Amino acid sequence: MNDASRELAVAAADLAADRKALDIVVLDLEIHSSIADAFVICSGRSHIQVEAIVQRVREGLAERHGIGPISVEGLENARWALIDYGSIVVHVFQPGVREIYDLERLWNQVPRWNYEDGADKHIALA
Repeated sequence: MNDASRELAVAAADLAADRKALDIVVLDLEIHSSIADAFVICSGRSHIQVEAIVQRVREGLAERHGIGPISVEGLENARWALIDYGSIVVHVFQPGVREIYDLERLWNQVPRWNYEDGADKHIALA
């Protein structure tokens, strides 16, 4: 993943963690897809937490990087919200919905890393 996309993905993961997102994973799609360079995937326990995570990511990336999303989808019921920044896409799921769509399995051939409190603690799983 290029440095700019990696920086955005790390920032989005950090911001999601600020709102206690669960099971944060980043999938490196750069050479595998034209959709985006990375997916940031995480879970919130309820629709309120999903909304809070989305709000924090949007506000934080605007403050830190001066960017806004191309689109935001799914906040009507907040079971699965998507924030599209072009080079990265942030998916925020409620746990049952995340299991149904299972993006990690769908993209099981791409490099990935799990997030652990802080940008310096990413674990490459490749």
